[in-house]
Amino acid sequence: MTQSDLSIIIVSWNVRELLEGCLRSIVGQSALTLQIIVVDGASSDGSAAMVAEQFPEVELVACQENVGFPRGNNLGLERANGRYILLLNPDTIVHGDALAQMVSYLEENSQVGVVGPQLLNDDGSVQSSRRRFPTVKTAFFESTWLQPYAPQALLDQYYVQDVADDETAVVDWVMGACLMTRQEVVAQVGGLDEAYFMYSEELDYCRRVHAAGWQVVYYPQAQVTHLSGKSSEQAVTYRHINFNQAKLRYFRKYHGRLAAGILRVFLLASYGWQLTLEAIKGAVGHKRPLRWQRVKAYWMVLRSGLKPAGY
Repeated sequence: MTQSDLSIIIVSWNVRELLEGCLRSIVGQSALTLQIIVVDGASSDGSAAMVAEQFPEVELVACQENVGFPRGNNLGLERANGRYILLLNPDTIVHGDALAQMVSYLEENSQVGVVGPQLLNDDGSVQSSRRRFPTVKTAFFESTWLQPYAPQALLDQYYVQDVADDETAVVDWVMGACLMTRQEVVAQVGGLDEAYFMYSEELDYCRRVHAAGWQVVYYPQAQVTHLSGKSSEQAVTYRHINFNQAKLRYFRKYHGRLAAGILRVFLLASYGWQLTLEAIKGAVGHKRPLRWQRVKAYWMVLRSGLKPAGY
C-alpha cells in the first residue's frame, strides 16, 4: 500500500450534517495525499450511509455500538498508513491549507511530536485550545461550581493566558478536536487510553508524548473552526458523568489514589449540593421543568458514583 502524507481519523456519532461539512472541507486538498478514515459509532441518523454514498474515497469503519472517542481513534490508527496522523472531530471545518501548514511545521521541527491549530468558534472568535497540565488544586476549580471563585493566576496558568492567541508556543497539551502527530510517535507511545470514553483522552495522550521526549506545540497559523460539543449535547447527563469520570481517571493515574479519592468525594458532594438547590427552587415554582430536569440529571450522576474506569 502506498504511504499517504496524512491519515485523517474522524470518530463520529449522530452528527451527519456536521460530518458532511467536515469531510467537504478536507476532501480534495491537492497539497497532500490523504487517507481519510471515518469511524462511525452506530449512528442512527444515516451518517454511515451518507459517507458511503457521497464520499466513496473515504474508508468507513461502521461499528455496531458507540465505541467512544479513544477506542474509535484506535480503530482508525490500526488502519492509518500516513507519515503524519490527524485526529479530527466531525464538528470541525478546516480552513484553507491548514493541514498542509501543520504537516510542514512537523517536517521542519523534528522535536515536535504533536501540533494543534488555532481553533475558532462559529462566529470567528478564538476558542481556548491550549493548556498546561492541571494540578490537583486546578481540579477542584476547573469546570466545577467553584470556577468563578478560583484564583485568577491559577486559571491563567492552566489556560496559558501568558501566550498570545497568535503566538506559536510549546505547551503541555492541545485540545483533541484537531490534533496532528507522527506515525513514529504513535509507534513509540501507542494509541489512546481506552479506559476513557470521552474527555481527557488528549490530555492523557499529550502527557505520554511529553514523557517520551517530544514537544507539543500550539500553532495558530493553521486555523480550524470547532463547533464544540455537538455529539455530547445529545446526552447531557452522560456528559456530566463521562467528563468527571475521565477527570478522576486522569488524577488517579498521574497523581495517585489519595488525590483522586478526595477529588471524587468533592465532586459527589458538589452534585449533591446542586441537586438540593435545584429541588428547592423547583419546589417553590421557579422554572420548574428546568429544575426537575437538572435534579434528574444530578441524581443520575450521584447514582453512577463517578468511579473512573480501569480502577
